[in-house]
Amino acid sequence: MNSVRPHFPALQRTHNGRPVAYFDGPGGTQVPRMVVDAMTQYLLHHNANTHWVYPTSLETDAKLLAARETIADFLNASPREVSFANNMTTGTFHLARALGRTWGPGDEIVVTELDHHANIAPWRALERERGLTIRKVKVDTTRGELDWSSLEDTLSQRTKLLAIGAGSNALGTVTDVAAAARLAHDVGALVYVDAVHYAPHHLVDVKAFDCDFLGCSAYKFYGPHVGIIFGKEAQLGRLDVPKLEPAPEQVPERMETGTQNHEGIVGAAAAVEFLASLGEGATRRDRLASAFHTLHEDGMTLVRRLWDGLGTIPGVTRYGPGPDRPRTPTVSFTVDGVKSDDVAKALVKHAVFVSSGDFYATTLVRLLGHGDDGLVRVGAACYTTMEEIERLLAAVSEVAKR
Repeated sequence: MNSVRPHFPALQRTHNGRPVAYFDGPGGTQVPRMVVDAMTQYLLHHNANTHWVYPTSLETDAKLLAARETIADFLNASPREVSFANNMTTGTFHLARALGRTWGPGDEIVVTELDHHANIAPWRALERERGLTIRKVKVDTTRGELDWSSLEDTLSQRTKLLAIGAGSNALGTVTDVAAAARLAHDVGALVYVDAVHYAPHHLVDVKAFDCDFLGCSAYKFYGPHVGIIFGKEAQLGRLDVPKLEPAPEQVPERMETGTQNHEGIVGAAAAVEFLASLGEGATRRDRLASAFHTLHEDGMTLVRRLWDGLGTIPGVTRYGPGPDRPRTPTVSFTVDGVKSDDVAKALVKHAVFVSSGDFYATTLVRLLGHGDDGLVRVGAACYTTMEEIERLLAAVSEVAKR
């Protein structure tokens, strides 16, 4: 921890005389200095548009290619399978439009009640535009996990695509998307995985998932606001993507509309390099695997204390799977008689920053009975300390006594 925290200038901030404890990582992590330096270096010394013959343009081409290679290592993919978007939501809408051009009445898309609406709304738009049917996999609200029998029952020969999350941004639940992909492929369906919340905590492996497409966002794993869309090369090549006629036709650039956020893409690659620097190994992928193994163990130590500590506070209700189940270090809870926004406001005086609401997992939070008020969400990141967990627990205990 002593070697990680100095990378983050934001951790020097104080509030009410105390260092700020950032527990808002599930909505966007803090950024290490090396990421900002990489973006600044690009903007000040290499800034240009792509595919021209002068030096800064050629340098930009080289940096974007290097970024694809870095992100490909992060996902265990090929650089030709990595494209960029403003964010995962925008990329998913773009992908959905392309896929939907070949679908119509009688076809079905399967979504889940556990997911962020970025993996629901783009597919629901096709229900209106193309006349296909959306079917929904139920969630076991007691466990905070998907109802697996509902998934099996919902998939059919009419299913064109299964849209499923690898990690719940509201509850921290980790879903076995590789097993879900096998079920979907058995009925001839494609699989799109939302890995936005999963990617900061578990190393993504698109080959092990055997997903056809996957989306994530760099700002959830210590990078800037850039979305990443993976697609199997054969799938990307045949997509009827909305694009300008003179725009590149080759993969993966055919997925990217207009001039991209070059500095953001460079920063996303730098975020991966930061994570790799925390591990050991001969290759970047090896170093990432080493780092994620250590970060997961540290995160689970924190979440066990957080989960158990919240469970001892009268009036606090926790949601989602316990630490003995597959999960990320993200926990949501409510305090009896206190609105979730008011809990978050009360924690601010302790220099504890948490998020509250439904986090765009609107269906799930409504099913949990908190559609009007939402939940309080706490997420541990690579810079979170046990002292910060203890400060959070003490602050929540104080709020619960009111």
